Amino acid sequence: MHFLLTTLNVVYVLNTPKPMKNDEETLANTHARQKWENDDYICRGQILNGMSKGLFDTYQNVPSSRALWNKLEARYMKEDATSKKFLVSHFFNFKMIDGKSIMEHLSKIDRILNNFKQHNLNMDESIIVSSVIDKLPPSWSNVKRNLEDKKEELSLEDLANHLRLEEMKNQDEKQNAPEKEQSSHESKIHAMKKGPKNKSSNERSQPANFNKFKEKKGLHANIVESPVISKNIVVF
Repeated sequence: MHFLLTTLNVVYVLNTPKPMKNDEETLANTHARQKWENDDYICRGQILNGMSKGLFDTYQNVPSSRALWNKLEARYMKEDATSKKFLVSHFFNFKMIDGKSIMEHLSKIDRILNNFKQHNLNMDESIIVSSVIDKLPPSWSNVKRNLEDKKEELSLEDLANHLRLEEMKNQDEKQNAPEKEQSSHESKIHAMKKGPKNKSSNERSQPANFNKFKEKKGLHANIVESPVISKNIVVF
């Protein structure tokens, strides 16, 4: 809007008071006053024309462009200050949670920081880096401890790259975990299959003892069976 008023050569009425009528009115003074009134009318009309219907209804009766501009500036400067407070609060209250991508979280933080630039908010980069490290989720506690010692040396870009590589590493480990578990399971099965063969070979390595045991069983069997034979002979 300010650019448009400058282009129309009427922006000066926002800062220049209306020429006063005096007793010794000259033609030049009359022309200057009339020009100011005409330019003020144009300026006020352009400002009102750029408003929404609700704002137009609120401010249409303000008598001069300067008074109208001051009212709008006071209103939106207050809203801008509120917006800045909200942005700062939103940044410091933002938390990363487990179950979501770190890069997704960083993307949201980046959007907040872009809003900082739009509102001319400047925050020291070291404070931003330290805050982002503090926001890391519980499952990243080891990474967080390691970064705490380096945070004074890290830029925001360095931190983002480090977290991206760390997340890729974690994803690779999760993908390889089922393969390692399968390999371990197969090794256990192989060991179980191999166990009885070893046992059999142990038995074959001691054939003498096994034969002696069989001979003793055979001798016992003869002793038990002999009375039956003699008994049968007596019966016949």
